[in-house]
Amino acid sequence: MTKKEKVDFVINKLEELYPETPIPLQHKDPYTLLIAVLLSAQCTDERVNKITPKLFTKADNPTDMIKLSVEEIRDIIRPCGLSDTKSKGIYGLSKIILEKHNGKVPDNFEDLEALPAVGHKTASVVMSQAFGYPAFPVDTHIHRLMYRWGFSNGKNVVQTEKDAKRLFPKELWNKLHLQIIYFGREYSPARSYDISKDPITSVIGRKSLMQ
Repeated sequence: MTKKEKVDFVINKLEELYPETPIPLQHKDPYTLLIAVLLSAQCTDERVNKITPKLFTKADNPTDMIKLSVEEIRDIIRPCGLSDTKSKGIYGLSKIILEKHNGKVPDNFEDLEALPAVGHKTASVVMSQAFGYPAFPVDTHIHRLMYRWGFSNGKNVVQTEKDAKRLFPKELWNKLHLQIIYFGREYSPARSYDISKDPITSVIGRKSLMQ
């Protein structure tokens, strides 16, 4: 198969397997999505979804969030890990959103990435899923699969994102990145991987089983 044929096969198979792609993180608006994505760093979506209801009951907007202390935020989010950094980030970004953005989550990369504890991946998720802007957030599943499929060299997520954007049609990015995540979780884990149970890699071939 040519690379284009492989890309087309991946797109079609993912659409067949995951025609619907609900966002894994529970949220109700751009602010709660931003907080949930921030909490998901080095933490499972399942655990985040258990913690955010407790947090959002107390504060689901920046005005209420800064009424809490950093310590109070930290105590609630502790099970997500990195609670010191994340609690300071949540408090700090909430304050900036109020002071600089009229209480609204900014809808551009520059302002989002200027917020405390918000990196490019977090900003990309918010831009794509909250505002519908074409983006391709790369998590560990996407990074692994892009390499496994021979679509990227696997050196770093920056290169993986560039390769994904080059290979896949822009109008598919926002859905496709979620489809790949769902696929990675179900069929192509980093450990205990069985290619015979993988309906994509078993067809298009693999670059490595070590990634």
